[in-house]
Amino acid sequence: MFELRIRLLGGFRADVGRREIADGEWRLRKAKSLVKLLALAPGHRLHREQVMDVLWPELSPEAGDNQLRKVLHEARRTLDPDPAATYRYLESGERLGLCRAVTWVDVEAFEDAALQARRAGDPAEYRRAIALYGGDLLPEDRYAEWAIERAEALRAEYLALLVELGRLLEARVDFDSAAAVLRTAVGIDPPYEDAAVALMRVYALAGRRHEALGEYRRLRAAMERESAAGPGPAAERLHEQIRTGQVFQPELTGDLWGQVGDLRMLSGDAAGAAAAYTCALDAAGRGPRDLTGVALHRKAATAYLQQHDSEAAGLHLRVAEEWRGAAHEDRAEAGRVRGVRANWLWEVGRYAEAQQAAEASRHAAERYGTSEDVAAAEEQLAIVHHCRGNWREGLHSEIERLGAGADKDATLARIFDIHCCIGQYHLYGDGLSDSVEEYARRTLDLALSRGARRAEAFAWCLLGESLLLQGRWDEAAGCLERSAQIHDELGGRSSALPRQRLAELAAGRGDSEAVAGQLRRGMAAAAISPLAQHAFGRLYATAAFDAVERGEPAEAVRAARSASAAAARYGECPSCTALLYPVAAEAFAALGDAAGAAEHARAAERVAGLFRSSAWSAMAETASGALAEVRGEPSEARRRHLAAAELYGRARQPYWAARSKVRAALAGPRPTGDQGLLDEAAATFEALGAERPLRAVAVVPQGSGGR
Repeated sequence: MFELRIRLLGGFRADVGRREIADGEWRLRKAKSLVKLLALAPGHRLHREQVMDVLWPELSPEAGDNQLRKVLHEARRTLDPDPAATYRYLESGERLGLCRAVTWVDVEAFEDAALQARRAGDPAEYRRAIALYGGDLLPEDRYAEWAIERAEALRAEYLALLVELGRLLEARVDFDSAAAVLRTAVGIDPPYEDAAVALMRVYALAGRRHEALGEYRRLRAAMERESAAGPGPAAERLHEQIRTGQVFQPELTGDLWGQVGDLRMLSGDAAGAAAAYTCALDAAGRGPRDLTGVALHRKAATAYLQQHDSEAAGLHLRVAEEWRGAAHEDRAEAGRVRGVRANWLWEVGRYAEAQQAAEASRHAAERYGTSEDVAAAEEQLAIVHHCRGNWREGLHSEIERLGAGADKDATLARIFDIHCCIGQYHLYGDGLSDSVEEYARRTLDLALSRGARRAEAFAWCLLGESLLLQGRWDEAAGCLERSAQIHDELGGRSSALPRQRLAELAAGRGDSEAVAGQLRRGMAAAAISPLAQHAFGRLYATAAFDAVERGEPAEAVRAARSASAAAARYGECPSCTALLYPVAAEAFAALGDAAGAAEHARAAERVAGLFRSSAWSAMAETASGALAEVRGEPSEARRRHLAAAELYGRARQPYWAARSKVRAALAGPRPTGDQGLLDEAAATFEALGAERPLRAVAVVPQGSGGR
């Protein structure tokens, strides 16, 4: 039970137990400002100098310190006049802070709830987070420099949650609730196009055509008032559909439901997509009367397969396969259906048949389909090869067959997306990682001989990743830079992964400026790339890692929250996001946030359960070690970090093994052997050229206690 409850959203308010502190009780305005600053600060901690710079920027350090002492005393008396409670809520020293054990702050609760809502994808969790937003941050301080940036970020987070909830409700056919949520968003920010487009679609699906058209007019007027460009392509296309679809409302509704399903699939909400496709089929009369109906059954089957519901998927798949109308004549669609059959076959473990179906799908795509169809068929075949244990051979066959063909069409860049993801399984998998370097070199030779530049870029990246993890950083840098260069020459849409790995390398070395530069370029590539689902988790994980290494856990936590927002928009790949969880757990722990550390420790455990290997298990141990630290369990923290170091060593990842040894040595209570751990880690960091962690180890006092 929290004794001190502080609200900053919608205006400042502090309650101690059942006593609400009236505004008149704050005899010094700056005593109240001090509490606000600490409540808003990362971990509710600030250095004395930081507080003085905000509250008395014009005073000398000595004069500012005198004022701070008076204000601190007055703030303590206001929170609790009992002399025995002097240090109960406000802690002092070089760093001032609120006692986390007894303090609840609405901003922190809102951000934690938003993170959990996005992880769960549950409307009830979204409503809980949204309910915690009591209004804009500290409206009475809206012009204070220290509050402006944070207020804008929290408001943007609130609006994003409203739109995400609206889309979830839309897919669940709860139109009234979806419209109410989205109206709230456009009421707060009238030119917010994502919310307006979602609201237009909800109105159209509910048969409220005039309101949908009215929402478009409102959006256009709001953008004109803001001197912004007019509505974007999505809004214009939807407006035209609604405007011209008045005579054929069932067909229009079915088309819109299909679009909702496609959007839900892109965001990783397979359940919402399946519900939307079902609604589209209902609008069309269920049966596949035309090619559109066949496609909807195919898409519904795909959505159910994403949920590993092979029974429901099989029902839709059989309907699509049995139709002998337009689909029989359209061999491209027949090939797409065959591809979903391949997906269903490998889902139920019939891998040999799955390969035959995937090859048939590819053949149809190459002869009758689009480049998108070819890419989708190649993805299916890659997954089948992976399930059968011959992914490497399958990839080489693909490069030999396609040659430079994938270089000529940007759509075909998708072919290597799934290979990047499967490549992570090989980079981190026991019994696989040792041979990745040699395989990458063979792949590079093959790509060069075939003149296949996308395959060459992939191979350079895979080779660079292998060398990076092995600790051969100078060699890795050249490979990754070559991969990024080729991707840039081909249009830059797929350069996010080599950029992310270059940023990871720079973070290990301690070059935060280089990290920022690579991440900027990687983020730009991810935003326009089919790799978004795989890329954003890695990019934000690297940003968080660099922030932790710089000693800025609050920035790392912000990166973790941004990763969850990106996952809500683009979907999330568990294996590609794996590094985020231990790093985020460490950041939350450094801020004293046990709940945040626990959330990410659980996520790391889930990934380790999905992909059994030393490396992923090591990440889970690292996250659990961070959680033990914040829970005040030093022996357990040390045990977990030592386990992580051993597992990383087994996975041949020297940097992460050394880092875990340092964490174990600092966790304490430390036996006599811990100086040996620090010496081992220092030797590894020196050999790698990891200057920042080497400097950090050098300043640890010998024989000192743990944290």
